[in-house]
Amino acid sequence: MLSRIASILLIVILALAYKGIKPPAPRTCGSPGGPPITATRIKLRDGRHLAYKEYGVPRESASKKIVFIHGFGSCRHDTVIATNLPSGLLEELGAYIVSFDRPGYGESDADPKRSPKSLALDIEELADNLELGSKFYVMGFSMGGQAVWGCLKFIPHRLAGATLLTPGINYWWHGLPYNMSVKAYYEQLPRDQWALRVAHYVPWLTYWWFTQNWFPTSSAVNINPAILSPQDLSIFSNFVKKEHQSQMKQQGEHESICRDAMVGFGTWDFSPLDLDNPFPDNATQVHLWQGTDDRLIDVTLQRYIVKKLPWIQYHELAGAGHMFPYIEEVSAAIIKTQLMDTK
Repeated sequence: MLSRIASILLIVILALAYKGIKPPAPRTCGSPGGPPITATRIKLRDGRHLAYKEYGVPRESASKKIVFIHGFGSCRHDTVIATNLPSGLLEELGAYIVSFDRPGYGESDADPKRSPKSLALDIEELADNLELGSKFYVMGFSMGGQAVWGCLKFIPHRLAGATLLTPGINYWWHGLPYNMSVKAYYEQLPRDQWALRVAHYVPWLTYWWFTQNWFPTSSAVNINPAILSPQDLSIFSNFVKKEHQSQMKQQGEHESICRDAMVGFGTWDFSPLDLDNPFPDNATQVHLWQGTDDRLIDVTLQRYIVKKLPWIQYHELAGAGHMFPYIEEVSAAIIKTQLMDTK
């Protein structure tokens, strides 16, 4: 009798544990009980939808067309390069910007097979659907900046230029010196070390780790002030709660922030440090911007990456934190540098 009771209790415990770590299915926009569809969307070849938002001059008359890739825990509305520019600058530059919800965020359908390559191909398909022409610019911020590496690897022939704004670094990329990556890794808060360990080594536990209340989880998820520089804190103090904040993770945390961590810090099929210059004629310019007081992205690793890739033009901002694109004059300098540097 006791062995039977013990067996039943074990089954119950295992069932509860499985339920706790198994992420729920995404709440697909437009599905019964799911969030409503309010955005303009395109349908991709595999049947998924991408939601997008447009800024600047009409795309039909624009001389320069940009695809913007948002960061972690954000969506198409968080287009820092478009929303923090001086009034009239996009019109002066003849520039059009389209920002899209990355898969699983906002109103873009989740992609359980998402990878650096699949996202680059999504961007190419978005550009083709919107008829942006044979070449367009890409700009990405933070985890969106990390996604630009996939564009440089898989669709360089479509790029008129590329800008990486404090792009995320995967500590497990091939080519990073072991001593440097280990040092930078352990300079993070212990909670962030554990979050990345889980995402890299046991990705099937990422949803549970990011949503459990037993241990401190990722600082980026909870926006822990400890990871913000004085400049970042000053920028955050001026933020007003935005109506779209509830849309960012409305389809579920697993296919948005958790998938971001699993892809960004998982095992990649390539390393950015192994990229050859895809633009040997120097007609296409690649820029990388980094703050010296960024407490999310290690500046020493970023310096090493650009040293190994001398075809990238590096811009280091003294005293700047992670949120520098939110500063109007910096944002203006970034877009002018890219669009006016075309040869």
